[in-house]
Amino acid sequence: MSHPEQSYINLNQEIIDGCRQGDKDAQFRLYKLYYRSMYNASLRIVKDTAEAEDIMQEAFLTAFEKIGTYEGKVSFGSWLKRIVINKSLDSIRKKKIKLTELNEETSKFTEEIETDESEIQYKVETIKKAMEKLPDGYRIVLSMYLFEGYDHDEIAGVLGISNSTSRSQYTRAKQYLLKLLKPNEK
Repeated sequence: MSHPEQSYINLNQEIIDGCRQGDKDAQFRLYKLYYRSMYNASLRIVKDTAEAEDIMQEAFLTAFEKIGTYEGKVSFGSWLKRIVINKSLDSIRKKKIKLTELNEETSKFTEEIETDESEIQYKVETIKKAMEKLPDGYRIVLSMYLFEGYDHDEIAGVLGISNSTSRSQYTRAKQYLLKLLKPNEK
């Protein structure tokens, strides 16, 4: 008797093999499996629904063109998500927002916040709205770490920054987010 996980893996491999052969039905099936999570990953980075939609579409086109380079060393979802994240970051760079300028932009937010994170409980929508107010670099590092599951070494590699910069941006992002969420704080 086969396990449900094994049949899912076999189904995924069957779809990927079909995509390698240029099968449009397989491409559509793969798209249906991953489009929502890839769109959400892009949206968390670029903060624009239309742009995230465009990036997600471009990422799938790139994936279908380069599917022959997918070696199966990581899950297909991880491979595709890396394409989406790279395209999202490229989009931000094209808007002339440079991640290296974050240090200047964020130096005013290094003040220590004396709040225990566990005391602050907010609804998801409140946190999402506050995250939209974060500078791009903070939001990107925080999203990649908390929502996408990347560690600081991976974030550093994708963004072209050092591990310590990723860690400090993450810490500052949390502090700034807490400051935005703290009620009646002047």
